[in-house]
Amino acid sequence: MKKFSFLLVFISYFSFGQDQIPAQNGPIQITPILHGSLVIEYQDLTIYVDPYGGAELFSEQKPADLVLITDIHGDHHNQETLDGLDLSKATILAPAAVAEKLPQSNYAKIEVISNGEQKAISGADIRAIPMYNLPETADSRHPKGRGNGYIVTLGGKQIYLSGDTEDIPEMRALTGIDVAFVCMNLPYTMDINQAASAVSEFKPAIVYPYHFRGGDGLADVDQFKILVNESAPSVEVRLRNWYPEN
Repeated sequence: MKKFSFLLVFISYFSFGQDQIPAQNGPIQITPILHGSLVIEYQDLTIYVDPYGGAELFSEQKPADLVLITDIHGDHHNQETLDGLDLSKATILAPAAVAEKLPQSNYAKIEVISNGEQKAISGADIRAIPMYNLPETADSRHPKGRGNGYIVTLGGKQIYLSGDTEDIPEMRALTGIDVAFVCMNLPYTMDINQAASAVSEFKPAIVYPYHFRGGDGLADVDQFKILVNESAPSVEVRLRNWYPEN
């Protein structure tokens, strides 16, 4: 019976790519979708993060109650994907630069959130924090203040979504993060060494490298895991399939 139960879990994970995070009053379910896109479920709440890659990738997911968008670029605010989803009952939470581009009639509500703001929506507590490139320059791909990273609190657990960023002081200063999704793709964000250094400083309980396709292909997330294991062995690094075509 134990072997059979293990087999069911094994099949379930590799069929649907879902992870579960123990939390108060039930688990948080994590489903990687593509690149920087994922689905978070907790109790009756379904959250889509940066829906991208086409609506068909979300065909087996529950309809979203809440959609978080981090920035204006097409792999974060992807209007084609949004238009293919039924989001008529969803609240969209986004920075002003994204919200002004969204068709108002497609969604139940659009809420603007800026760096440093905090909102409670559908039982989730959401705080927007900076995401930006270093050094800060006038022609930066990701200037400070335009996009948002997010800290989502569900069931007593804090989930950090980095968005497009480098190893900024605001990331390094994070505390009490249970689950972190950290980007690492050059030339747009940071390399694996920067990411591993930051993770080793703020020490989330679990970290998922995501958003790791860059100009030269996929970042070496196996090496990222080695770096984190060496410098912060208490951090669990979870490698998941964010690029099914590879």
